[in-house]
Amino acid sequence: MTMRRSRFGVVAGIVAAVAVLATGCGSGSDAASGTTESTPTGIKVGLITDLGQLNDDGFNELAYNGLKRAEKELGVQGRVIESKSAADYIPNMTSLARKGYDLIIGVGYAQGDAIASTAKAFPDTKFAIVDVDQATLKGKPANVQGLLFREEQVGYLVGYLAALQAKRAGGNLVSAVAGFKEPPVDRFIAGYKTGATAAVPGMKVKWGYSQDWDDQAKCKELALNQIAAGSRAVFQVAGGCGLGALLAAKQKKVWGIGVDADQSFLGPHVLTSGLKGVDSAVFLTVKAARDGAFTGGGNAVFGLNEDGVGLGKFSPDANADDIAATEKVEQEISDGTITDIPTTTG
Repeated sequence: MTMRRSRFGVVAGIVAAVAVLATGCGSGSDAASGTTESTPTGIKVGLITDLGQLNDDGFNELAYNGLKRAEKELGVQGRVIESKSAADYIPNMTSLARKGYDLIIGVGYAQGDAIASTAKAFPDTKFAIVDVDQATLKGKPANVQGLLFREEQVGYLVGYLAALQAKRAGGNLVSAVAGFKEPPVDRFIAGYKTGATAAVPGMKVKWGYSQDWDDQAKCKELALNQIAAGSRAVFQVAGGCGLGALLAAKQKKVWGIGVDADQSFLGPHVLTSGLKGVDSAVFLTVKAARDGAFTGGGNAVFGLNEDGVGLGKFSPDANADDIAATEKVEQEISDGTITDIPTTTG
């Protein structure tokens, strides 16, 4: 299979979705941990990581890549602050706002309260928050833009393929290892469950929460328990912690499924990955801010049709017929033949 990550390029659909943003950006890291900073040019953009840090091979790293692209292509000044704990969020955001940053981007659902509080204190600063619905923020600040994704769509696809492969191996169970029970995580899992049972009626789906984004041992243990119960495919939805689940899948010779970024580099045991275009969302948000298109007070939503989610590389060991069937379903979701995919696990 050819590399599918290129589907997350700058496309008109995403540009339109993000055209609700104004001013901005370069790259760095200080406050709670380290800082890297470019020569000041254009607008200034600050990025606050979640607790997974920049080397999580996924969520935070993708956001950082989006900022680096904005620095290179848009000539903005950027700074990255890696948060050590949740207590760092507000001080980090406040520091950037006081230094005159035009746009401050929070990466992750856990930063919602901090964004709402800081945005209220600095109404002339623009804020964006990945994975948080602006309407759910306290006070619904008009200077905040939510960046949301249709994780249920790609969850459906990886669940569909996982179930077909599990059935081919004689199994009747697939599973997922999640981090925390948060809306974006549960959208992935809800889609995964629905896709698996659509592909193979009667297929069982099991999932659990590690309550951690970093500790690979916790996710590995969860995955090993699921595999012992009969799971033939493990979908990791737990950031850096989830790499432990993929390691368990490799050791037990079952399928693993990556998340956010393409994690096929880990080996052919990775069936595919549920991609999430956090990098594109960050880049396009910065671009909208630089171009004066940022308005705040709403959300930009990225799905299959906006190239905001999609499938990563397929394992060379995956069955070609099952891949083709999954790609057919992908088109059916895209063209509206398949609709109303659940977004909650119930």
